[in-house]
Amino acid sequence: MAAQGSHKTVLLQEAVDALAIRADSKRAEGCYVDATFGRGGHSRLILEQLGAQGRLIALDRDPQAVEAATRIGDARFCAVHASFVELAGVLARLGLEGVDGVLLDLGVSSPQLDDAARGFSFRRDGPLDMRMDTSQGQTAAQWLETASEAEIREVIRDYGEERFAKQIAKAIVAARQRGPLRTTGELADIVGAAVRTREKNKDPATRTFQAVRIYVNQELAQLSLALPQFLGLLQPGARLAVITFHSLEDRIVKHFMRDSSRSDAPIRLPLRASELPQPRLRLIGKPLRPSAEEIAANPRARSATLRVAERSGA
Repeated sequence: MAAQGSHKTVLLQEAVDALAIRADSKRAEGCYVDATFGRGGHSRLILEQLGAQGRLIALDRDPQAVEAATRIGDARFCAVHASFVELAGVLARLGLEGVDGVLLDLGVSSPQLDDAARGFSFRRDGPLDMRMDTSQGQTAAQWLETASEAEIREVIRDYGEERFAKQIAKAIVAARQRGPLRTTGELADIVGAAVRTREKNKDPATRTFQAVRIYVNQELAQLSLALPQFLGLLQPGARLAVITFHSLEDRIVKHFMRDSSRSDAPIRLPLRASELPQPRLRLIGKPLRPSAEEIAANPRARSATLRVAERSGA
């Protein structure tokens, strides 16, 4: 497993293996995309497997991640400050029409969680920011200052799957009447006081922080928009590998891959198998999860799931 600073890349070998970059085939000379560079663990291993004519395009909307990518001195590598939902435009600007594989590693990286200034973690008091891209957009503090109680409740309920969403939203609105929420510690204290019962081994602020982060960064909306775009960019035989970290995003990936791997033939038509419309994707194996050894070495890997599909010739 590669580590970059405090970051341990989850499912490193499994995810790169899923792209099927074989040194003895044309795939090693293909073009691949690491759509969420992070700190580059996956990118570095992909580069080890690429041939001399291979190419790797890395995207990340976090300016700090893109800055880290500049330390990779490899002519086959190109890093771009962009969200994965912008992949089609990025490839067009680079003169590329299709790729041989896309790897997507969702969620928050360890450097983001461990840096109090980023505002992602309730364990470290810092400004209530939570933006993946610190160069644009509304911070968590700004949204919580202006959102209605109903909006806050819906976000915490739908994105955090929090059963005390109503009480938490009410407490947040009451607290901001006394003054604006500025720090992660303030929000964590408000949530902790509003949640009446505790989940074993889980901080009461966990679900609320997840929900606000997902909303501020529009994570689920971007994922839903990006997956069909990836499908249109994959060459026949190209692989799509996606690592998710919670049930909401995994559900989106699971349903997209499942639906894209089914035939759209009308029911009860007398067609031969060869005459049926061919699905656009073929599912590769079963979902993979980290081993017990990996989870022991990196507890943040415990909720990860890797799903893989291959583009058909349809």
